[in-house]
Amino acid sequence: MTTSNAAISEKLRIPDEIAQTVFSPKAYGDDDDIHTALGWLRENIPLGLSEVPGYDPIWIVTKNADIRTVSKNAKLFPSSIFNPILNDQAGDEFVRQTNDGKNHSLESLTFMDPPEHTKWRNLTASYFQPGNIAKLSEKIRVMARESVDRLLSFDGECDFAKDFALLYPLRVVMTLIGVPPEDEPTMLRLTQDFYGGADPEEQRAEVIEDPIAAAKQWHATLQDFYRYFDTLTEERRRKPQDDLVSLIANATIDGKPVPYDIANGYYVALAAAGHDTTSSTTGGGFYGLLKFPGEFEKFKADPSGLAANFVEEAIRWACPVKHFLRSTSEEVEVSGVTMPANARLFLSYPSGCRDEEVFDHPHDFIVDRRPNNHVGFGFGPHVCLGLSLARLELKILFEELIPCLKSIELAGPPKRMEANFLSGIKSLPIRFKKA
Repeated sequence: MTTSNAAISEKLRIPDEIAQTVFSPKAYGDDDDIHTALGWLRENIPLGLSEVPGYDPIWIVTKNADIRTVSKNAKLFPSSIFNPILNDQAGDEFVRQTNDGKNHSLESLTFMDPPEHTKWRNLTASYFQPGNIAKLSEKIRVMARESVDRLLSFDGECDFAKDFALLYPLRVVMTLIGVPPEDEPTMLRLTQDFYGGADPEEQRAEVIEDPIAAAKQWHATLQDFYRYFDTLTEERRRKPQDDLVSLIANATIDGKPVPYDIANGYYVALAAAGHDTTSSTTGGGFYGLLKFPGEFEKFKADPSGLAANFVEEAIRWACPVKHFLRSTSEEVEVSGVTMPANARLFLSYPSGCRDEEVFDHPHDFIVDRRPNNHVGFGFGPHVCLGLSLARLELKILFEELIPCLKSIELAGPPKRMEANFLSGIKSLPIRFKKA
């Protein structure tokens, strides 16, 4: 892909070293590195063009308001023209080669635009409505209490990310999807593989040191997901249950069953994104309390009153989804910057969630922050389908957890996933005292 750049002012060109940091999976493994680069962009070139060797020209959007402007207009800024998840040019070429020339490998809502997006989103939209999700409260609270009891059984020291944050959201989302408990370890491995292709510690053996490891691991993991859900789909068609696989497997749209690719796209998105976003927020929010101990004390004083606010701040501060890409369907202006048709835009959600024009002390974790106009769930037609579920399961979890803890402290350095799409803390050693 090429962009006509001759008329673009030099003041809109992003230095290569800044753009490379924003695109680099490794940078997201270091909170300081990525937020230093994003802060520089917000101050100097909040919407500018990157021309990094090996990548298509891409406009990086860093301001909260501009991210909202782009996100709410799917006609001007579609998702389906180019790959909405960042790859370098070699990675995108691999995607096309393995998918009959298409720019994406998954038929999910992320890769669609209205009216197609609207039709398929409506398939499960009623299930994820707040009123329906609220009916799951007691079932989720039982799972939260079981998880808190397990944490307390570690007798004062554990890895909060591995021993707790990964497991509770997995149990919740797999229960709703219809995955039996004995298959949860398989799903955990696949969800970690799905987003971990750029992290040397998370790579499969067959892609280690491969220059397009992330794209290849994504593709291989998809095939594993499909094989698993093919079997589960057939089971649910023979014997439907009260779960999401049964809903999708037995639904008809326009008088026809849900196509194979779209059904599998739904299953993978629910399993992978539904788990990893919530587990990353769980670990990231708890790390916020560790890093700002006064906020832990504030939360302890009113856990039920502050739990909902804590969830919003955890999503803002941890911001598990790092980006989505959009393109321009015609020449368009955003905040005084004119971009040509067929330009690609990188929406930086961590930047929008720490925009100084929107948030006081944006790098601080403030448990009772109000208002909290973050973009951690996205915005517009592609706003997270499961946001009501995520909010509820996180709120219930911390309502149950915080009253059980007298004190918390780090027992070692945290470790982050090296991934530029969806990532969070993968190791968080802690010491704690029971209340």
